[in-house]
Amino acid sequence: MDVLIVGAGPTGMTLACGLAAQGVEVRLVDRATGPAETSRANILHARGVEVLDRLGALRDLRERTLEPAGMRMHVGGRPIATMRFLPDRRERTQALFVSQAAIEAELRRRLTELGVPIHWGTEVTSLDQDPPADWVVGCDGARSTVRELAGIDFPGVPVAERFLLADVHTDWDRDRSVSAGWYHRDGMLLAMPMPGKPDLWRLMADVPHDGERLAPDQVVDRLRQLLVERAGQSDIGIRETVWASVFRIHRRLAADYRRGRVLLAGDAAHTHSPIGGQGMNTGIGDAENLAWKLGLVVRGLAGPELLDTYGAERRPLAADVLRNTTANTRLLLGETALTRFLRDRVVVPLLGRPAVQRRATRVASQLWVTYRRGPLGGRGPAPQPGDRIPDGEYQRTDGTQTRLHAELGPEWALVGGSAELLAEARTALGEVVGLRGEGDALLIRPDAHLAWHGNDPAALQDRLTAMLRPPGVGTMRP
Repeated sequence: MDVLIVGAGPTGMTLACGLAAQGVEVRLVDRATGPAETSRANILHARGVEVLDRLGALRDLRERTLEPAGMRMHVGGRPIATMRFLPDRRERTQALFVSQAAIEAELRRRLTELGVPIHWGTEVTSLDQDPPADWVVGCDGARSTVRELAGIDFPGVPVAERFLLADVHTDWDRDRSVSAGWYHRDGMLLAMPMPGKPDLWRLMADVPHDGERLAPDQVVDRLRQLLVERAGQSDIGIRETVWASVFRIHRRLAADYRRGRVLLAGDAAHTHSPIGGQGMNTGIGDAENLAWKLGLVVRGLAGPELLDTYGAERRPLAADVLRNTTANTRLLLGETALTRFLRDRVVVPLLGRPAVQRRATRVASQLWVTYRRGPLGGRGPAPQPGDRIPDGEYQRTDGTQTRLHAELGPEWALVGGSAELLAEARTALGEVVGLRGEGDALLIRPDAHLAWHGNDPAALQDRLTAMLRPPGVGTMRP
């Protein structure tokens, strides 16, 4: 067996799809007895949508979603501003308001097509120095057994002591085109329309930690009370509870993403506030970045040192996500009189401005992510090595029409350039799709980031040699 993946959530299944598509032998295990049926995460930002598209796992998810139009924010019970999603219309891909359960179902279907079963009810209890798998990847969540067995530190701090969450069917006559947020001196309360059913809402609120363990019906009762206290909403009739939970928010980041033949991805490597919906998106991005690199190593086309570039590229991004989500969460919770003043009088009103909305939407999308300052990045005119290359219409060398991202993952793409360049790329990398283009040739990685540009076959050979067997890897420059 080439790779053992522990954890069959979105991160683990994305990684399994990416590896299996390259012909890598994968075993995917999970301690749970079967797939989770609750929604959990409920938004897939644009970057995650792109990854599923490249994997062949997007299918009809666009048709089965609510379009996330934004959130109407209230202070003192009064609507102050509406924070709307304003995506860049030059981009082909936009966020989807869809449950994690639906995303996981599509990933399982794709795994079935690739011939990869999920071994449910299988728990990892030890790591052997001479294991049956060449590589082990922990995608097993914030309490990762793989991380603990590998001895990788997971330092961090608490952000919020206690959050209540419930997905409920209601008789609430409320506009479902936007979510709602109420900001109160005692904390915040969020209500989000959920896809799938026209009466399904997610309620979430922070409360003090008093040591009492709450059963699901007690969670719902407390949220019903908070709807009155914080939002002045007494007209919501909760008929049925789909799921209720109590959780704490921590900010944690693994000290390393790799320890020998053990790697981490997703929540096993980083965990943070759910505000902003960045967790699943970041984990899926981890998996795609790791998949093409680990695939090259397993297939003997690259040295294992290439895997050090995975952490060097992805860990700084996770650190940024942790900082931003922590700051936003603490501000929205209004833990002090000063933060409540800033929230209610400055931040919330500003979120009604289109320029702020466009910026916030772009940040959440993760389409801005670049690795140009990492070990596989480079300098020169834009686009620089490490930059993301947007999707677009292209022609194959035989003249047929295609989209760039439809040709990527697991394949690479060479846009423009000579037949000699294409042959050089294929010798080093295996599957490389040739697309027509003008100017400098662009060699594009399976994750849609630029690997190299130019027209000299010798320069391409040097670049590929340095990339596939890098002499030493540091972290991305700040």
